[in-house]
Amino acid sequence: MSPQEARITIGELEANYQLYCKALKMLIAEKRTLNKIQRTVCWGRLETLHHCLPKHYKSPQYLYAQLTREEKKVAT
Repeated sequence: MSPQEARITIGELEANYQLYCKALKMLIAEKRTLNKIQRTVCWGRLETLHHCLPKHYKSPQYLYAQLTREEKKVAT
C-alpha cells in the first residue's frame, strides 16, 4: 500500500471518534497497561485528533485518566 492510500482524513477521524473512545474503554476494562495502550491504533488516532483540533478533542492521556477513574468507581 502506498503512503497516499494509507492516509486518513481529519473528517474520517472525527467520524470515528466515538469508536476510538469505545476501543480505549475496552482496553482499560481488559486491564491493559498504559504502555500497551499507547501502542494501539486508537491511541494514535486520538492523539492525531487532539493535535489537530485541541479545542474540540481531549488528549488521550486525559481520556485515559478519566476512564480509569470511572472504571475504579464501578469496581467499588
